[in-house]
Amino acid sequence: MTQPDLNSSDFEPIEYDEAEAEKIASETTSFWKDAWRRFKQNKLALFGVVIIVLLGILSLFGGPISGYNYYSNDLINSNKPPSGEHWFGTDQLGRDIFARNWYGAKISLFIGLSAAFLDLIIGVIWGAVAGFFGGKIDEYMMRIADILYGVPYLLVVILLMVVLPQGLWTIILAMTITGWINMARIVRGQVMQLSNEEYVMAAQSLGAGKIRVLFRHLVPNTMGPILVTLTLTIPNAIFTEAFLSYLGLGVPAPLASWGTMSNDALPYLQFQPYQLFFPSFFIVLTMLAFNVIGDGMRDALDPKERS
Repeated sequence: MTQPDLNSSDFEPIEYDEAEAEKIASETTSFWKDAWRRFKQNKLALFGVVIIVLLGILSLFGGPISGYNYYSNDLINSNKPPSGEHWFGTDQLGRDIFARNWYGAKISLFIGLSAAFLDLIIGVIWGAVAGFFGGKIDEYMMRIADILYGVPYLLVVILLMVVLPQGLWTIILAMTITGWINMARIVRGQVMQLSNEEYVMAAQSLGAGKIRVLFRHLVPNTMGPILVTLTLTIPNAIFTEAFLSYLGLGVPAPLASWGTMSNDALPYLQFQPYQLFFPSFFIVLTMLAFNVIGDGMRDALDPKERS
């Protein structure tokens, strides 16, 4: 087989533009920037953020807007339906439900956020230490978590209510005693999975101590599942507070929360259903908002979805 004759006229030089070669085709983005971009594309998750922001603002300024406070009794105006004077009506003691609703939002959101924050701190530390050190440490720590998880939650609350005075911090403490276990298990699994990554071995070979490797390299790389779990813990804590208040184990009078308002309105459901409608509606709305935010964050932080 003969080779074809080639000469210089058969070739044409390609134009080379050095500036064009150095041009960056697309902007480089970090993992968190890319996650934020994908989160913004989720309209339902953004709707949840808007709802939570509005609820937070109204919990701070809703009471003064109404011109009433949450605790003043006015028996002459008791059980009034919603009107221009009382936008959400009044309860059996003549208290303005609009003012009480937003004060209750402040209490419910405070309890939910505080309990979730404590679950975050305890769960991350417990799960990270157990997953990283392993062995007997992991065995003992997770068995303690399993024992606490097996204790009936309502029993813990009732015992605390007997020993401690009824109030906000008693409810938060009762939620925290067993509420951190789910977070600890998730963090433990993530840390065990990441412990064999190259960057962990590189940090250890460069002389980094175990504590530094754990909290400087491993825990920050588990922030995706941690944040998703946190957004799902908050509505669970809010619902738990409402449930306890509904059973009469919530915040003491004259404090108001959505749960105590629902409990107070139950006897008047047949003739004044609006008294139960407003607090229960905002409980549902808040839980829905946090859940769609959690779903949006889970999709945005999923590495498989990154393009």
